[in-house]
Amino acid sequence: MRILMINKFLYPNGGSETYIFKLGDYLKSQGHEVQYFGMEHAGRCVGNAVNAYTSDMDFHGGSKLAKLTYPLKTIYSSEARKKLRLVLDNFRPDVCHLNNFNYQLTPSILLEIQKWRKEGNKCRIVFTAHDYQLVCPNHMCNNPNTGENCEKCLQGRFWYCTKGKCIHGSTAKSAIGTMEATFWKWNGAYDFIDTMVCCSEFMKTKMDSNPLFAKKTVAMHNFVDRVEWKDFDKKDYVLYFGRFSKEKGINTLLKVCKDLPDVRFVFAGTGPLEAEINGIANIQNVGFQTGKALETLIREARFSIYPSEWYENCPFSVMESQMYGTPVLGANIGGIPELIEVGKTGELFESGNVRELKSKIQKLWKDNALTDQYSKNCKAIAFDTVEQYVDKLMKIYQGLLVV
Repeated sequence: MRILMINKFLYPNGGSETYIFKLGDYLKSQGHEVQYFGMEHAGRCVGNAVNAYTSDMDFHGGSKLAKLTYPLKTIYSSEARKKLRLVLDNFRPDVCHLNNFNYQLTPSILLEIQKWRKEGNKCRIVFTAHDYQLVCPNHMCNNPNTGENCEKCLQGRFWYCTKGKCIHGSTAKSAIGTMEATFWKWNGAYDFIDTMVCCSEFMKTKMDSNPLFAKKTVAMHNFVDRVEWKDFDKKDYVLYFGRFSKEKGINTLLKVCKDLPDVRFVFAGTGPLEAEINGIANIQNVGFQTGKALETLIREARFSIYPSEWYENCPFSVMESQMYGTPVLGANIGGIPELIEVGKTGELFESGNVRELKSKIQKLWKDNALTDQYSKNCKAIAFDTVEQYVDKLMKIYQGLLVV
């Protein structure tokens, strides 16, 4: 099977790129042909046979002339259509697998794929939703100015994005986001997508708020690498690893840390709230960690905390902690509850609730037998590997999975 992976970034930039690279590599190992389409960039590490890519769009830099043309280019890109057509004619994919494409590539690429299909070419269009972009112009369902989760745009009422200055706190940028979402809502291009893969049941409910999408969505948690089980001696600390930012619930967690001076916390990461973290005596900030160092931190922790306050979808950190044998105390929000077996591999607390978070930490900290049992239970955790994920994905590619 020939699969064209479409994503605006073709270099390591975030979760969606990790997804397409690992997925593409595995598909190729199984004998499938895989090529990629997206933006040109100095760091680009995958591509296509005809070297056709759109021009790099740097919203934070570039010339004054380029910045003037960006508003129109983020809504519709004739360049993306032309470059994509070169790839379609040369590669002749059986599947176009879209990922993040809004703004830099624009949904105009759907019009070109559909045009190509109407010319007698058989090709399924599959879209993996890594965020809420198709139902929320700022892609998070969260107003960054107030920190509040927001669903006002879910029914297609995208003007709320402008009203709330939801994109970078800017009226102008939010207005462009509103125009982009409204234009493609009325254009109907999203109807050409055959299947939408949502990375959590929670995300599926939000996508299903659009009656058009509800007929196309399927929930599939993201895949994870297979991890060898190891018995580690636990050490006396509670671990948070991730971004130090407001939407991740760090402010709430810091209040609890101050109230529990006898509990040792280890924070691994970086972010805008780093100074606040460094000022608390019972928190050891070890900075951003990766590889074996992060693995050891996770394995040796009594339990980890994931206190997010926005609609997380399928946070890898929650899965990773349990795979390494460390139970998770997670916020009951978004897709987090889907990843924790309450009373078996971890527990939940009401997102943003300082009192309940404090109570749950005290409970787990004082009960070694309970956390040890939770840790042992993690051995039976069963998240999909890439092999298992692709078994399901191939049914979608082949049109055999009925939504």
